[in-house]
Amino acid sequence: MLSECLEALNIKKDGIYVDGTLGGAGHSQEILKRLNEKGLLIGIDKDDDALKVSGERLSKIANNFKTVKSDFKNMIEVLDNLNINKIDGVLLDLGVSSYQLDNGERGFSYRFDAPLDMRMDTTKNFSAYNVVNEYSEQELTRIFYEYGEENWSKKIAQNICLKRVEKPIETTFELVDIIKNTIPLKKQFEGGHPAKRIFQAIRIEVNNELKNLDTVLKNVAHRLNKGGRIAVITFHSLEDRIVKNAFKDLSTGCICPKYFPVCTCNHKQVGKLVNNKPIIPSLSEQQENTRSQSAKLRVFEKI
Repeated sequence: MLSECLEALNIKKDGIYVDGTLGGAGHSQEILKRLNEKGLLIGIDKDDDALKVSGERLSKIANNFKTVKSDFKNMIEVLDNLNINKIDGVLLDLGVSSYQLDNGERGFSYRFDAPLDMRMDTTKNFSAYNVVNEYSEQELTRIFYEYGEENWSKKIAQNICLKRVEKPIETTFELVDIIKNTIPLKKQFEGGHPAKRIFQAIRIEVNNELKNLDTVLKNVAHRLNKGGRIAVITFHSLEDRIVKNAFKDLSTGCICPKYFPVCTCNHKQVGKLVNNKPIIPSLSEQQENTRSQSAKLRVFEKI
């Protein structure tokens, strides 16, 4: 959704923009091309490999950018450390990046046999291996259902726990085999690969992806200049619901009950929704890039 994101950000040539999920700099390269020497791009990622690759790619375009190793949830801290008070736009492309998915050894994808890892920040000790081998059956069931919306959550969790009694589950393909052997054959490819939802759930748990998402969206909205925008791409309903509700709150004034004679909530409208319904990829993009099929783009503008 490159063109949709660029249009959503309504880029000013001399503006300051933050790509909170830098990845391989696919979006950031195009943002940087649209800035003049007075503009600034800030790219945030917690993946050292991604920062290295993206920095090299961006440096071929211009030098008015900064890359920062951090989580996008620390965006306010990043801005404060750079002595930047106001910005003109934020892009968040949530979930795992194509750069990480295509790097098979990182263990994000069920398409490659690799150690169970899924860490976006490889300096952290906690990985997918810990989740799969150390979480209780109840904990596994919960994250599979909450983060993956997997109908076979309980049975898959049971079979993981039975299998790891024999030996630790160490690779992505070992986990895929357990999942495939659990879900009935006729149900396996409803909604994509049978391991898709479980891998998503484990990845979210390992990287704590949903924590503080609502908070950071609301905080960064107050750091926007008038007319500044936040564009967020989500890939599953949990993320999308958080973004939708955060933008709704930011776009709403008084939330007191209608029968209150005067406002006591002190809730102020910060901005407005640019699109009431999420923007989805074009049919041609969905056909060319199957990863985009579940993507939704929501946009908020400061008033």
